[in-house]
Amino acid sequence: MQLLNSRPLSRRGIIQGLTLGTAAFTTPGLFAEQLTATPRLTEGPYYPDKMPLDTDNDLLVINDAITPAVGEITYLTGRVLGAGGEPVRNAFVEIWQVDGRASYIHSRGRNPNGYDSNFQGYGRFLTGGKGEYSFRTIKPIPYSLQGMARAPHIHIAVSKNGHRLLTTQFLIKGHEANARDNVFNQLRDPRDRDAVLVDFQPLPGSKFGELSANFDIVFSRTPQEADDGKLTGGIGKSEGGGRGPGFGHQPPRWR
Repeated sequence: MQLLNSRPLSRRGIIQGLTLGTAAFTTPGLFAEQLTATPRLTEGPYYPDKMPLDTDNDLLVINDAITPAVGEITYLTGRVLGAGGEPVRNAFVEIWQVDGRASYIHSRGRNPNGYDSNFQGYGRFLTGGKGEYSFRTIKPIPYSLQGMARAPHIHIAVSKNGHRLLTTQFLIKGHEANARDNVFNQLRDPRDRDAVLVDFQPLPGSKFGELSANFDIVFSRTPQEADDGKLTGGIGKSEGGGRGPGFGHQPPRWR
């Protein structure tokens, strides 16, 4: 994939600083008793049925296009952690969501008002040595598709060594539509609810109203490394739609 080097280095420094904000949880056993395993939530019907031309971690610009997607620019960062807070390295993190017109890139996930052809709609990242991942995307918006209304959310999945380990979603903390969201309301335990609610805050130093959000993914048990240390895929739609209870190293590439 092409490295996106036209953004100033200071922006990369900002994102790296945001990612390092969760460094306390990368030491095995440190604050482990405070970690809540990320609950599994349904994959839903709109995982891409055809991948976009570009699948990197910048969802605002497709390949070398000039026109960016419309929406509130959000820098999403986080870490993938084992049950004791240890980093999960070399795991594929995928995200997908609706665009600013409330449409997915899935062929059956389009609203009648059209879609934003400049929004990638899907991205992936390979976690680094500290389990970190990062994306540039837009703040999610509420939508209604096929008779189902949803609060704003972003789908996220983690795979490693050829296996889908977790499929979930996260929502905007404090959004009024959360109380009416059927998927969110499947979570009965307040700790599970808190684990999938994310603050979207103004990005420090931004002159363009950009936002930052952090979502750490914690497994209830620590995934095991493959014996040969090789990655064998794991990206793709999960069997059964990702339902049920839950148990790259790449630098940020922003245009």
